[in-house]
Amino acid sequence: MTESRRIDLAAALLRTGLGVMFIAHALLKYYVFTPAGTVQFFESLGLPGPLAYATIAAELVGGAMLVVGAYTRMVAFALVPVLLGSTWAHAGNGWLFTAANGGWEYPAFLTLAGVVVGLLGDGRYSIAARLGRAHNDGGRLQRAAS
Repeated sequence: MTESRRIDLAAALLRTGLGVMFIAHALLKYYVFTPAGTVQFFESLGLPGPLAYATIAAELVGGAMLVVGAYTRMVAFALVPVLLGSTWAHAGNGWLFTAANGGWEYPAFLTLAGVVVGLLGDGRYSIAARLGRAHNDGGRLQRAAS
């Protein structure tokens, strides 16, 4: 396997893992905490309640787009504020995410992962590459192979 293919495989794994994490957290907010409970939590932080619905939608739709590799740069960078908000929401709970109410280590790491996915882009193993859109190949912009 060439170095550029390893980079594309690593990018696909990170992109997919981050996307699955976003989908899981959207479903957690919907099915476990419920939208109303998520609104209440956002309001307890001093945030507008409707932002909870926007967050659930962004996590669900953005996560799905990351999994398939559609508009990866734009989606990953658009989701970074969601991750920063999560880091902020957990900042008072301490460092470790195993702390009561979860610390800020996990969302801080996910923020970094989101930035890295945004920098890497779609990659060779994405729907964008399959549809013939340009993708990043080892630092060089290439046209996707037919």
